[in-house]
Amino acid sequence: MTFARPACLCLLALFSTPALAAAPTTAGPAAAPLDLAALIECRQRVADYDAVAPVVADPLKAVANGMQPLPQNNQFMSEYRLATPLTVFGQRTEYVAVSGASIMAILDVADPRPMARTLALEDGVDNPDKFMAGREVVSRDVTDPRTGEPMIESIILSLSTVKTHPGKTLAGCTYSLDLPAEEEAPADTPAPPAGTLPPSVNTPPGGR
Repeated sequence: MTFARPACLCLLALFSTPALAAAPTTAGPAAAPLDLAALIECRQRVADYDAVAPVVADPLKAVANGMQPLPQNNQFMSEYRLATPLTVFGQRTEYVAVSGASIMAILDVADPRPMARTLALEDGVDNPDKFMAGREVVSRDVTDPRTGEPMIESIILSLSTVKTHPGKTLAGCTYSLDLPAEEEAPADTPAPPAGTLPPSVNTPPGGR
């Protein structure tokens, strides 16, 4: 069911020359650190989540944001150990995961159902091997700053379990921009051929 997205200083010193040292610097201000708790609890926007991709793509930037990359135990997500534990949804954790448009805390919660009820989530999958629940907390009309196209900003809160992490619950948020749905055709108008509707720009990842 889909719910309706100090190391740098060492390098500079290594390649410095007197001529470069005398030249004026034009570097812009350093990027603000990620607010992981706000991102995980769906208190940010898609534009804020855009800052996550360059951080997780560069181990040095990840470490600078207090995120130590860990071995990838699940092919669908990258995991990190936090230098400073954080508290989200009333639970303390030192592990987070990133998967496409989603950022999640890895919580020591064996049964996610009570938390799902507290967060008023809708059950998507509930069986002994897999649990997924979520709800869309934000759906607003926006304009894509890159193309000028009208879009729908969707922010979805979800909980899930994965086989690679027994006894854990993944809790977090998916940030996405989606194309607006086309208006429904009149009853006497033939339906368009299959596959003609535009796909979502960013689709929340499915169960793993």
